[in-house]
Amino acid sequence: MPRIQRFPIHLRFGDEDSYGHVNNVRFLQYLEDARVQFMHLPLSEAAHGDAKASDTLLETIGPDHFTLVARHEIEYSAPLNYRPSPLEISIWVTGVGGSSFDLGYQIAEPDGSTSYALAASTMIQVNRTTGRPTKLNGAQRYALEHWRADPVAFRRRQNG
Repeated sequence: MPRIQRFPIHLRFGDEDSYGHVNNVRFLQYLEDARVQFMHLPLSEAAHGDAKASDTLLETIGPDHFTLVARHEIEYSAPLNYRPSPLEISIWVTGVGGSSFDLGYQIAEPDGSTSYALAASTMIQVNRTTGRPTKLNGAQRYALEHWRADPVAFRRRQNG
């Protein structure tokens, strides 16, 4: 399984704001759509321990825990206007902590000719009963490390 996963993202006409381009808030929804699809991918060769190849990352979390967004960062690189053809959103793991993991994203043309945004999210695993962070288990850590790729190349960080 490739480290970077790619999903089509369909824009809606209502995503445009009064300035005639897709509103920045909608980009967070695109990230969420990709993240949900990512969490539902079969682990395949990223399966380890008690996890089966047909299990998903979501299934390794189990019914007693869930993940929350702890942080988002988005860098917009080009205005995006509505169009009926889909964009592509790439998603990958950029870091794995004790109870958290970081994701990177790129929203771009399917052929890579234009990038509209780069983004990063920190996800934290939480116990449903206590609301407190919980450690990632071995199957989760193995899968997340399997999907790990380079950090997001934000321009601001590259230019000092």
